[in-house]
Amino acid sequence: MIHNITYRTFVYSTEDEEKVTDAISYIFFEPSPVREVNEDHFGNKIIVLSEKISKKRSTRDIASFLNDNLSPEDKNTIKVELSRRMDDKGNLFLRFDKQEAYDQKLKLTYSGDAIHMRIKIASYPVSKENALKVACKIFDFLNE
Repeated sequence: MIHNITYRTFVYSTEDEEKVTDAISYIFFEPSPVREVNEDHFGNKIIVLSEKISKKRSTRDIASFLNDNLSPEDKNTIKVELSRRMDDKGNLFLRFDKQEAYDQKLKLTYSGDAIHMRIKIASYPVSKENALKVACKIFDFLNE
């Protein structure tokens, strides 16, 4: 029901990379991010941490984690915004607050300074409409 899940986050020069990795670990259990070093337009180092998770068990574990750990308010936000958070290829986009994840809490955010998650929903034929139906089966709270 989920093809894969990818995440990406940035570690800015003012942040501790180990703490950002700890925040990722809260959501993704034993992550193995690819580390890419870049610079911003001021010459400051920015590290991009990203990974694609495609193991069936891992994707199910993350879906269960989201079902179990999102607040009622965040579940409702996703429910209300589901169509806007999904593209025509069945990709569901979520952002989670890095600081909250470091503190072992799952909190949606609209900020760009977040852990960006893309969930590729498996649907046939591939369409936004079909992916929305599958997402409702995966995430229990969408049917409430």
